[in-house]
Amino acid sequence: MRINALLRVIGTLLYGFVGYELGVVIAGTTDLNTSTAPTIWGATAIGAVLGYFLSPWLVMAPARAARNALRQVEVGDLIAGTIGLAIGLMLAALLTYPLSRLPQPFGPVLPFAAVVIFGYLGAAVFLMRREDFFSFFGISKRLPQVAPTGPATAARLLLDTSVIIDGRIADIAKTGFLLGTLTVPRFVLNELQYIADSADSLRRNRGRRGLEVLDKLQNAPEVRIEFVDDDPSDATQVDDKLVSLALQQHAAIITNDFNLNRVAHLQGITILNINELANAVKSVLLPGEELPIKIIQEGKEVGQGVGYLEDGTMVVVENGRRYLNQEILVQVTKVLQTNAGRLIFAVPNYAS
Repeated sequence: MRINALLRVIGTLLYGFVGYELGVVIAGTTDLNTSTAPTIWGATAIGAVLGYFLSPWLVMAPARAARNALRQVEVGDLIAGTIGLAIGLMLAALLTYPLSRLPQPFGPVLPFAAVVIFGYLGAAVFLMRREDFFSFFGISKRLPQVAPTGPATAARLLLDTSVIIDGRIADIAKTGFLLGTLTVPRFVLNELQYIADSADSLRRNRGRRGLEVLDKLQNAPEVRIEFVDDDPSDATQVDDKLVSLALQQHAAIITNDFNLNRVAHLQGITILNINELANAVKSVLLPGEELPIKIIQEGKEVGQGVGYLEDGTMVVVENGRRYLNQEILVQVTKVLQTNAGRLIFAVPNYAS
């Protein structure tokens, strides 16, 4: 509020002075008399009123826009642009005097044009060749790379073909647990399109489901997703390109591919595996706990029955075959964690 009030006072005085000067020009004299006073004072009043009402809007709106834009600029770019602008203005200052000695109309105009042109060129050249300049002076590694602050701050998450076709990524992303920007490289999109155009009906349906999942993610307002054209030239296979791109951009990879998972881990890349996430959020049961289960099929061993929890966890019930297609109360005896997921062994609770 104090800043707005100060701006209003400054704007009132400044615009009032401009109005006074315009009034003098219109009246053709600085003498105040009955014929010129209304013109001069009227122009002064109009200028003061405009300054009072327009100053905060003319100054604060551009200032807020500039502040928000600067928050998105990396520290290295900001420093490079400032140095380039300063050097450009110094060169323009050296040329100001000789340019001002040129005949009309060049003398008054060219110095100002030189300031604008050299300032822009200096900032643009330093921004484009920032790494080269800083490497030349040996200070490239001293510039911290600071990510933008705020709710938009997030990591880049590369999506693999397998996780797109799987489809669960859409539901997970909508929950807000993936604090990052989902990134789909063009070569992954091309592979999906190739699968969707396959002559094999199963592969074709899988590819089309993957494209539908991407369309669902793109239309979800709570999901940040982008498609990039980056295509590493040091690899030919899609998995190799994903690994190379993740290393270049310091990104994580979301995948269900076991082999890609192992290869990426060996190279220090962060992997988010949907299957591991699904296993991690399944119900945790301890030996001795009781739960209702419906026996839907026979087990591999004699007398065993098999049922499933709501999250898909298999429950093997000893002596449960006799209860086929029935829901009974069972008691957990053992819980095993396998590569395929969690496996629960139980026995019927005869007391029930």
